[in-house]
Amino acid sequence: MRTQVGIIGAGPAGLMLSHLLHLNGIDSIIVENRSRDYIEQRIRAGLIEQWAADMLTETGVGARMQKEGMFHDGNYLCFNGEAHHLNFRKLVGKGITIYGQQEVVKDLVAQRLADGGQIIFEVDDTKVHDIGTDKPSITFRHDGKDQRIDCDFVAGCDGFHGICRPAFPAGALTFYDREYPFGWLGILSESPPPDEELIYAYHDRGFALYTMRSPTLARLYIQVEPDEDVANWPDDRIWDELHTRLGGTRKLQEGPILQKGVTAMRSFVCEPMQTGRLFLAGDAAHIVPPTGAKGMNLALADVRMLARALDAFYKMKKTELLEGYSKTCLERVWKAQRFSWWMTQIFHVFPDEVPFDRRRQLAELDYIARSRAAQTSLAEQYTGLPIE
Repeated sequence: MRTQVGIIGAGPAGLMLSHLLHLNGIDSIIVENRSRDYIEQRIRAGLIEQWAADMLTETGVGARMQKEGMFHDGNYLCFNGEAHHLNFRKLVGKGITIYGQQEVVKDLVAQRLADGGQIIFEVDDTKVHDIGTDKPSITFRHDGKDQRIDCDFVAGCDGFHGICRPAFPAGALTFYDREYPFGWLGILSESPPPDEELIYAYHDRGFALYTMRSPTLARLYIQVEPDEDVANWPDDRIWDELHTRLGGTRKLQEGPILQKGVTAMRSFVCEPMQTGRLFLAGDAAHIVPPTGAKGMNLALADVRMLARALDAFYKMKKTELLEGYSKTCLERVWKAQRFSWWMTQIFHVFPDEVPFDRRRQLAELDYIARSRAAQTSLAEQYTGLPIE
């Protein structure tokens, strides 16, 4: 097989990159080790920044999001038994959209196939070759047969555990990594969320987040130990803890718990995000704690930049954007890392905290609740920094 851009991974990054390239007349082939059903049913967070929601709409894959997404003008900070509303729309003129990542994936898969795009599912033994030359290739097995794609460029959109980052030359990468001493117990409940907008709750017992997947499905999270056994959390205990951490600021309606699981939290960045003709995007290059809701948004920002760079290369033979891809993306990545760390440290109870730390956290939250300047800073970062 021959294509211009070989893409490894059919998550939001790989699919959106293929879609953007198609709109610019650039051919691509996606290879994915999972099945189509798996990637379309894999539940992930779905908070979309304003610019990203606009991009989905402007590029023709946002129609269902416009009908089914939940558009929010702000959120609530809950502490000391009170809930404080931040109106992002009034502060910075932007909002956010709640629309599941798996729904974005479904929309992109459907559009790529409708446009004649090639997505090869359920491959294994994927490898990249000759990435330091102008003739890289991808090999894999599919339906029991060895396959090869010759291409001009390779995009590694294959996630944190993928094969592309390890394909960099030895010593070429610098890693920045931080693991957090807690995780999130997340549940999906067949019940209405406690409010139309998200609630971030600080409590002496730990952080809690109250969000949603639809008006009748609540997505709720509780801070727990990073290695917590979900078996220690029967439904009654989960609901008791959620009521407690909400602090009586809202009525929380209980319902059948459809899913539950514990996710550890980490921050991770590798530099650079490119070597030769291999470019990393999304989780292959960086991981953020979910408190700032930046994961999918960073992935989309990466591939938007990469698509622009490839378009400049093919249409005008310009290489400046390709050469600057890593530097440009990392400027945004590190700002998102800083914001995600900041949100994490002000809301979570750390195991070695002393009373001073608790008082400092409460003072910071109170400052945000009372200061328009602090609220504006939070709103600007939460809804998405300017993409340019």
